[in-house]
Parts: sequence; C-alpha cells; structure tokens
Amino acid sequence: MLDEPKEIDVYESRRFGKALDKLPEAQLKVVEDEIDKIIDDPEIGELKKGDLSHLRVHKFKIDNQQVLLGYSWVENKLEIYLLHLGSHANFYDKMKKQRKIDLKLANDKV
Repeated sequence: MLDEPKEIDVYESRRFGKALDKLPEAQLKVVEDEIDKIIDDPEIGELKKGDLSHLRVHKFKIDNQQVLLGYSWVENKLEIYLLHLGSHANFYDKMKKQRKIDLKLANDKV
C-alpha cells in the first residue's frame, strides 16, 4: 500500500495579504497560479543565504514587470509561509527588517 502524499499547509503574513488586496483581479489570478506552482514544488524558489537563510524567493512576471514572492518552506512540518510580494526595489531590505517576525511566524505554528 502506497502512502498518499500529505497536504501542505499554507499560511500568509499580514503584509502578504495586504499586497494581494491591492492587486487587480487579473494580476491576482497570476499570483494565485504562481502560489499553486510553489505548493506543487516548494523548492522552486531560490534559497537565500546569510540573514535571509530562512527565505526562498520565487520570481515571475506580471505585465512585463518582475515580481518577487518571498516564502519559507518548513519541510518537516509540510508548511509554506507566504511572507512578502513585491517588485525587486527594496524587496530584500524589507525582508531583512521583517526577519524576526517571519521567523517567529514559522516557529509559532506547531
């Protein structure tokens, strides 16, 4: 008997939800499709180093503009935390400022 793949739990930060709320319907659909790709293959995003070693970044385009989706993948818990969505400008600086909050979010969900 084969073990069925377990479902991955997906959580989003408040700032990620706010970024989604600002998107028009057509762009929201693109982001939802990209989230589905992440759920299908959580290691699709590039794993960062140093201060942002908890972060993976998946890059894609909306209306010819590159968008970065930052998330954390906790493999042993089968959980994905959608942390930030935005353009490349200041993306990593914002993520460094939010590092403690993001790590707390991932550690609080047990």
